[in-house]
Amino acid sequence: MAQPARHAEHSVDFNRSNSVALRVRLVWTGVTILALIGIAAAVIRALRLMFGAAPSPQAFDVGFSQHPILTLVHIVPGALFMVLGPFQFMPSIRTRRLWQHRWSGRVFVAVGYVIGISALFMTSQMAIGGANERAAILLFDSAFLFSFTKAIWHIRRREVVQHREWMLRAFGIGLGVATTRPIAGAFFAARTLAPQEFFGIAFWIGFSVTAIAAELWINVTRRRSVTTIATAGVG
Repeated sequence: MAQPARHAEHSVDFNRSNSVALRVRLVWTGVTILALIGIAAAVIRALRLMFGAAPSPQAFDVGFSQHPILTLVHIVPGALFMVLGPFQFMPSIRTRRLWQHRWSGRVFVAVGYVIGISALFMTSQMAIGGANERAAILLFDSAFLFSFTKAIWHIRRREVVQHREWMLRAFGIGLGVATTRPIAGAFFAARTLAPQEFFGIAFWIGFSVTAIAAELWINVTRRRSVTTIATAGVG
């Protein structure tokens, strides 16, 4: 009887491992897609501004063309944020090349602060969705900057687990700007609301989705991350 029981335990462990691996692949696929959307949006916008491509008459293009320097200060670090973000959370880099993790993390945090602060100025001057969009950006931008500040505070105290969690929160909120793109595209396709009416809604939905997803992932992986960090001696 012991052998069938042992076989059943191995089957359960195998199924559990497959389930975890599938979740990880799905999360990384989603993160990669959103990062690519964010990079593409930043590159296209930068090319339009730098090479003088005529802006479309749409309201969301006019604001960017009227504030080109401010826009570039925001989107160039934004592209770098999207490039560095996924690498910051790769366990293989964090455990095997800690020096790379630390230096890329410093750059990641620096561009995060530039993005967050410049977003406040952009919102005050060129919010397409009016007060609704401003409220969404103010809330999530404050949480974004606070998360980075908490992450720095924890790593200075060598509290690596808490540092990881606050960095994940910051990255999750940052990815929200990419999530708003397909949501806004869906509103455009529906043709039921003007951009001034749906942009605020798109921002609330987009940032909420990724912020909640980051929080769920933190809770799902908390026990495993504690074990991994303790084993690797990362600090």
